[in-house]
Amino acid sequence: MPIAFVESLDFESRGVARAEGKVVFIEGALPGETVEYESLRVRPTYEQARAVRILRESGLRVVPRCPHFGVCGGCSFQHLDQTAQAAVKQRVMEDALQHIAKLRLEIIYPAMLGQAWAYRQRARLGVRKVPSRGGVLIGFHEKRSSYIADLSSCSVLPPHVSAMLPSLRVLVEGLSIADRVPQIEMAMGERGSGESLTVLVFRNLLPFSGADLKRLQAFGEATGVSVWQQPGQPESARPLMGDECDLFYSLPEFDVRLAFRPSDFTQVNVHTNRLLVRRAMQLLDPQAGERIGDLFCGLGNFTLPIARRGATVVGVEGSAAMVARATANAQTNGLNAVFYVADLFEMTGDSFVALGAFDKLLLDPPREGAIAVVKAIEPRHAPARIVYVSCNPATLARDAAVLVREKGYVLRGAGIANMFPHTSHVESVALFERP
Repeated sequence: MPIAFVESLDFESRGVARAEGKVVFIEGALPGETVEYESLRVRPTYEQARAVRILRESGLRVVPRCPHFGVCGGCSFQHLDQTAQAAVKQRVMEDALQHIAKLRLEIIYPAMLGQAWAYRQRARLGVRKVPSRGGVLIGFHEKRSSYIADLSSCSVLPPHVSAMLPSLRVLVEGLSIADRVPQIEMAMGERGSGESLTVLVFRNLLPFSGADLKRLQAFGEATGVSVWQQPGQPESARPLMGDECDLFYSLPEFDVRLAFRPSDFTQVNVHTNRLLVRRAMQLLDPQAGERIGDLFCGLGNFTLPIARRGATVVGVEGSAAMVARATANAQTNGLNAVFYVADLFEMTGDSFVALGAFDKLLLDPPREGAIAVVKAIEPRHAPARIVYVSCNPATLARDAAVLVREKGYVLRGAGIANMFPHTSHVESVALFERP
């Protein structure tokens, strides 16, 4: 069996080694380790492999907490110390900026580390009925597979949700449409009273029978969770019993409380999100009298803190439902903010100018990035400062190159937030200023 020395980690948390003129990407290997590996896929210039035995172990290696680690694809970094995880993600972001945008950072902001375990306030669990594997499987996808990893527990889910997994399996197995429930969405938040509430949304491709509804309702009563069904698109989600009620999460530093539906997009890690919002506000430094744009504003995660600082803020989002939610959140919090619906992936110079002049701008796009927005910025209407929150280092680097080389900005600094501990996901925030 071949042996290799691991030099670094790639953006998918695989060890990077070199053997016989090829780059070898080795799952489960850490920098500085010498490992035996077996090949999974061989190509002319690279090879994909997995570590079989660690011959020389890194001092950063830790014992994975989850018994499913290595099979379940939900986590890829549990064998690496959390502080080292953040350092790896910081390096991934720096490498993307250097290799894609040809930019070096003036300042590297300290990594934002929040709660590392039981941090997921949201999760989408796959469900699949597989008689040959024992019945219904519930969990995340297995590594390199479309199969569902059958989880008996999960260390990144809240403990009460983790403990529910075996009984959820029994529940779904007893449904008349067990093979037509492809996923269960979990969302946690606060009730209007401030108490914690967990919602489970069952995606049902066929209607539940009367007996199914009784089983689901009984499960909700026994566990204290709110059980919903989703027969169609996300907006079709509704509770099985009682009236629909909002969930809430709070940003105490800004005296803001935001309402959301279980199907709305929110950050999965409420603790790290608070750190991220704080960092973004420090970099943006909103001031009374300034007019600030928050593009890809969602339900107001950054918009409302900007307004709380006294600035006039305009939020723009492609989803009319999210704009309605953000508007209601601003009103509930007694804040002055204006929201518009617009397709930011189709933005032009004219449509950017039509939003009015901004002193500063905050961007928080999805993985596709904000390329149309940054290209639409006109020099005579260019904000003096842009804070860019990113969930994809590659598109951040692509957009940074446009801002610096075409729009005249300087990249002042960037840093990561470990929003998804134990995964290879990289969340980051960068500051651009006009000289």
